Amino acid sequence: MATRINKYLSEVGFCSRRKADRLIEERKVTINGEITEIGSKVEEGDQVEVEGEKIIKSTKQKNIYLAFNKPIGIVCTTDRRVEPDNVIDFIKYPKRIFPIGRLDKPSEGLILLTNDGDIVNKILRARNNHEKEYIVSVNRPINKDFIQRMSNGVEILDTITQNCFVKQLGQKTFKIILTQGLNRQIRRMCESLGYRVRSLKRVRIMNIKLDVPTGKYRELTKEELIELNRLLENSSKTYF
Repeated sequence: MATRINKYLSEVGFCSRRKADRLIEERKVTINGEITEIGSKVEEGDQVEVEGEKIIKSTKQKNIYLAFNKPIGIVCTTDRRVEPDNVIDFIKYPKRIFPIGRLDKPSEGLILLTNDGDIVNKILRARNNHEKEYIVSVNRPINKDFIQRMSNGVEILDTITQNCFVKQLGQKTFKIILTQGLNRQIRRMCESLGYRVRSLKRVRIMNIKLDVPTGKYRELTKEELIELNRLLENSSKTYF
């Protein structure tokens, strides 16, 4: 049975479908020596290569799910040539995995890594309203007006952010729960209101909580995976 090339690269644990589409657009993927296109399909016995690396599909791949506490300064990318301080080289996991989503370089906290392309696509789809919780410190005292404005939506990137839960924790610290994933969203929201983020830590993704020391990782438990799949059961498998 033929398989779309981006789904094939996801299923073998090479990368997410979104990353596969980017590689295809950059003309870095071939099937039987021919440069492939978005929507091309892989047949049984075809030889797939990415930048000259042969991609071998094993008969049965064990899915890997890790919760990692990313330190400040580590970049959530699998491109080792672009970023020497990338998450893959830092973790040194013995099998190919890739991060689900991103945390920018100055931020820290929970990032999930896997070789399961389907779960990546489900979690990344903003319309599925999957919660991500952060603890944020800013450069000057916050007040009720700041909390209300952050909660009700802030104009950034030519749009208004969705309503979200925000709670003050200290003079300059607050908790925020997002279901969006705009680029540098929290930092841009704070800047729009005249504040500068001093520290930003993600402490939860859906039902997965941050509970390992900085720079360490653990496998998700069976119970966490059951609940994660329950939360994702109505999520579309449609990819970017």
